[in-house]
Amino acid sequence: MSSGNRLRRRVLVAATSAAVVILASACAGTASTSTSSSAATSGTPSPTTTAPLVIGASVSLTGDFADSGKAVKAGYELWADEVNKKGGILGRQVQMKIVDDTSSPTQVVTNYQNLITQDKVDLVFGPFSSLLTIPASQVAKRYSYAFIEPAGGGPKVFAQKLDNLFFVQPAPVVKSGDVYADWILSLPKADQPKTAAYAELDDPFSAPIAENIRARFEAAGIQTVYKQVYPAETRDLTAIMSKVAAANPDVLVSGTQSEDAYSQVKSLVQLKFSPKFMFMSNGANSPVEFPSKVGVNNVNGIMSTADWYPGSPAESSPAFVAAYTAKYGGAETDIDPSSAEAFSCGQLLEQVAAKTGKIDNATIISTLHQGTWPTLVGNLSWDAIGQPTGSFSLIQWINQKLTPVFPADVAKAAPVYPKPNWGG
Repeated sequence: MSSGNRLRRRVLVAATSAAVVILASACAGTASTSTSSSAATSGTPSPTTTAPLVIGASVSLTGDFADSGKAVKAGYELWADEVNKKGGILGRQVQMKIVDDTSSPTQVVTNYQNLITQDKVDLVFGPFSSLLTIPASQVAKRYSYAFIEPAGGGPKVFAQKLDNLFFVQPAPVVKSGDVYADWILSLPKADQPKTAAYAELDDPFSAPIAENIRARFEAAGIQTVYKQVYPAETRDLTAIMSKVAAANPDVLVSGTQSEDAYSQVKSLVQLKFSPKFMFMSNGANSPVEFPSKVGVNNVNGIMSTADWYPGSPAESSPAFVAAYTAKYGGAETDIDPSSAEAFSCGQLLEQVAAKTGKIDNATIISTLHQGTWPTLVGNLSWDAIGQPTGSFSLIQWINQKLTPVFPADVAKAAPVYPKPNWGG
């Protein structure tokens, strides 16, 4: 997740800040230039060239998605470093061109058009969030580019029915809440919540997750006592959280991105209302940003979902953690899952090249539609429109650390319920 995983706020920033980051130097050998210009124009590099493999990506370095966007950027950069240490892809050193989309759907379109038509990048990776992925993927499709993307898995992404799109998380995000509903409904009947409230950001990622859980809960007899969808411009959620508190639900399901997730928790702390169960679709799954924004003593008991987490059983996870901490510092528990999702995009390119001996867009698209591909975020496969076919894990803040708790085959601890009071 990806995902997400991930994941997932919308005030547009007036000034566009473009930051181009070059991750690796050109190949040590003499670059072959006879085919590089025409290859970049068509998006189909020659398999015999030694010119750098240039990959463009538009990422939110400012604006509402900046926290997660920076984590995506870190994952892309780290993968480029690591693959170049191994000789690059088919003998070509990888260069990343990362530009800031300011969390704007308008700017993201401009960025991908410029990356493809002006910078003539060989390949592209996706941005952060479904809001930006939808218009960005349309640009990639127009120019017949593969669109491997780590953080855009809302229903509207797949409603486009694009055969060039591959969402690099275990499942469509609307399904990420299924594991939470599965856990709640697996509890003894006496322990299950009787009432529920839903606070949902008007967002193609966030609201569908909460709505999917609501349908499951209502079908199981859990009564909805409050529901509110709020616009992205809503910065202070105190009024909405006051209504949640007044409804006194056993469980609060929050369809969030990051900033609104922080606002929800801070408002609930001020109101001194702590539900017995609490789930947040995004924001709460950030191991660094969440406690720093809501207070380290206010995280315990809150649940979210993840595809990569500390102690992940993925075969490549130990090497990823070692490389990440060497480059950026910190500990394994400081790694945002969005970085693992972005890193996984590069892992897919490596595997396509190893399998086919080619790394052009048409080959990437046709090859990824076949078989299963091991990555940091799980063994991935997709349907015809880029929807992955796996499932997420349920994570919970326990002793101020994100911990996988369900299902049993990934759990590192038993789920804690009811949720501790704020400050506990």
